[in-house]
Amino acid sequence: MSAILEILPHRALTHTDYVELTVHFRCNLKCQHCMILDSMHWLTPADDVDFQALLDENLRERKWKGLILTGAEVTLRPDLPRMAERARKAGFEHVRIQTHGMRLDNPDYCRTLVDAGIDEFFISVTADTAQQHDLITEVPGSFVRTMNGIQNLDEIPGISILTNTVVTRMSYDRLASVVERLRYVRNLCRMEFWCYWPMAEEAKPELIVSHLDVAPHLRQAVRLAKVYGREVEVKNFPHCLLGSEASALVNDQPELRIDPRFWNEFHRNGFHQCLFRDQCASKQCLGLNTAYTKVYGWHADQLKPMSVGPTQA
Repeated sequence: MSAILEILPHRALTHTDYVELTVHFRCNLKCQHCMILDSMHWLTPADDVDFQALLDENLRERKWKGLILTGAEVTLRPDLPRMAERARKAGFEHVRIQTHGMRLDNPDYCRTLVDAGIDEFFISVTADTAQQHDLITEVPGSFVRTMNGIQNLDEIPGISILTNTVVTRMSYDRLASVVERLRYVRNLCRMEFWCYWPMAEEAKPELIVSHLDVAPHLRQAVRLAKVYGREVEVKNFPHCLLGSEASALVNDQPELRIDPRFWNEFHRNGFHQCLFRDQCASKQCLGLNTAYTKVYGWHADQLKPMSVGPTQA
């Protein structure tokens, strides 16, 4: 077990140190839970003028230490290495990409990105097996390519790997198995679990799942990830249902620069709805959303207001 837990040391990652820019709205996966699947065809990515303006802003004001390049699948941009080089020259200490990781199965491409200045990789891992992952992404072979990409990155010193697993009916009972599947990845510094929310007032019945069913699996995954030396963040889950793992709820995010029309869709979620909102001391909880309450109600007997304490900061 000691060899398994030999995780490489990583710097602390603070959301306020980063700015996030959406630079691409095309993807070669069709993940069933993707929140922009129905809007990426009309969302407009940042162009080179926007990109240079952000670089100039940080060079002038030194507001951020890190830049995150995101927006569907950024590795489809052929100029991604050049963008990273420009960001580093503009004073960003770290450049992170958000990716499904399939192109990273090419070790030469991995090295090209790292040599260009990308030192953080936020990779989507939807499930613990090829069968389930590929069912969610709707692309056969995507799991194998993503796992190969993670392995390639793990062989490069100084790289930080972060993973994101979206919690849906198709994945909620596999969360601990995802943690277990990645136990040997030494460069894996943080695991995030984002509970599914639709960009609509209605949810896909095959995806939405009761928080009460999710809770024991999520708590188990958080505990196991900590055993393996990972930072853990949970998004969009009732704070009070995390119990002893309440400190894992972190809904903070880097500043996001995106097509402003995105926010019109995003706010259709209707966050912060809870019977106990006026009584609860949590500063992180997003409560329930409209689509969720239409299916599962308000959980009046299960939710409870949290009191002030170290886990609610």
